[in-house]
Amino acid sequence: MTEPDGSPRPPNPNRVATDRPAAAASKTVNATSQPHLPLRSVTKAVLFLAFAFTIMADPVSSVAYTIEASLRALHGHLGLLMATQLIVLAIILLVDVNYWQLVARFPLGGGSAEAAARAFGTGWVFVPIGALIVDFILTITISVAAAVSALISYVPSLASLRIVLGLTLLVVVAGLTWFGHRGRVLFGVMTVLFIGSATAVLVHGFSHSVIAHGHAPITGSVGSPLVAVMLTFPVAMALATGTEAPATAIAQLGQLGADDRRRFARGDLALTFLIVAGLTIALTGLAVHLHVGIPAADSTQIADVARAATGDGLSFGLFQATSALLLLAAASSSFQAGPGLLKALSRHPHSAGVGILPRRLGETNRHHTPYWSVVVYLAVSAVVLIAASGQEQKLVLVYAVAVFVSFLAGLTAMAKFSLRDGRTGLAAVNVAGALAVAFTLLVNLARGYPLLSMAATAAIAGSLYALWIKAGRPAGVEEIERHLDDDEPQSGHNPDPRPK
Repeated sequence: MTEPDGSPRPPNPNRVATDRPAAAASKTVNATSQPHLPLRSVTKAVLFLAFAFTIMADPVSSVAYTIEASLRALHGHLGLLMATQLIVLAIILLVDVNYWQLVARFPLGGGSAEAAARAFGTGWVFVPIGALIVDFILTITISVAAAVSALISYVPSLASLRIVLGLTLLVVVAGLTWFGHRGRVLFGVMTVLFIGSATAVLVHGFSHSVIAHGHAPITGSVGSPLVAVMLTFPVAMALATGTEAPATAIAQLGQLGADDRRRFARGDLALTFLIVAGLTIALTGLAVHLHVGIPAADSTQIADVARAATGDGLSFGLFQATSALLLLAAASSSFQAGPGLLKALSRHPHSAGVGILPRRLGETNRHHTPYWSVVVYLAVSAVVLIAASGQEQKLVLVYAVAVFVSFLAGLTAMAKFSLRDGRTGLAAVNVAGALAVAFTLLVNLARGYPLLSMAATAAIAGSLYALWIKAGRPAGVEEIERHLDDDEPQSGHNPDPRPK
């Protein structure tokens, strides 16, 4: 599905895809995009920082609720919290190492979806696609719910309005997508502001905290510490949810060639891990140091840590504000990527040419926002938010499931590529990553509620596959994640030749 120079080839409406692994998959490694004018080093550096801080809003914002999720699963035992978070970070690093290879093989932005299709057959692309659709919905919902919790932690009298506030913020964030991608730079700004305010809280807390010994209630026994930690860390794997983003977001860097896109994606993976790991370890260490445990119903653990470190003054207010704004930025990011995926799958002339969803989902305004697709995500997210009573700690239990299905598809695909290429060392890393992801999935599914996320993923993947078969297996679906931001019709192609 690429031209000889590596650029995406427009889908041919007269060609159908076979459901066999693509024979040309190995050629993707050497893919290069069309010739581009060279950019100056300073320009590239600025572009990279803007790119990196914009798309890391999701994983960085996850710090706001994953540490508390771990502590709740540990029944409040602070002594096991750091070990749990270190295991979480170790697995994220293992997944990142595998995605380091994935973006090298697919530098034009195909992500796990294209990897799965190339390795196992076109039909398998719908497994990660279904997983990503569910993940976008959960990211929107949990981010908005956590933003509301940040507000309530600062103004506890708002607690009775939790669901109303959540639904209001959902509508506001969805409405802002009307203006397209113009606000993306704000995502990066929010990330930087949160990192800055968190750093101020950490410095204050470790040097001269307001409260030296907080409240850390124990809600139950944990038995064997090792078993407790091993069964707890999957709950906090929401920290890994942003790993897929660089593998797909590089498709938006049309001004760069494949080599530079590969470097950008790898650089973002490394920088995001360093920032997320640094914040997680530091905030966990501060929680243990100040003896801050499971919070009351109208607060969050990270808010209690900030309050213990700085008091109720300006620093605490800024930290809560930047936390809430970063979480809303993460929700907004998914409100753009998710509808973009539905648009790419639609029969609209401006879609990617796959044409398996209704044309209306691809209709856009002058800012290229697929507004009907946004409405779909808004409606489903609102239902999920109400079902979870607006509580992010309920949502986090089902969060790290769908995206791990996508990880598993990508990592097993990379294992197959490595074995086929005779790179046994890399294959061992791929298999280790796939096993770690599978273990995380199984432990989370054993909790019961995450089965809902898995069921939704399977239902969406199966439905999309059936629609693809019904449409005559149109080609191009394996590259669907390269086209989430396409605004022009595919040349020489009418995705829906039927009368309207």
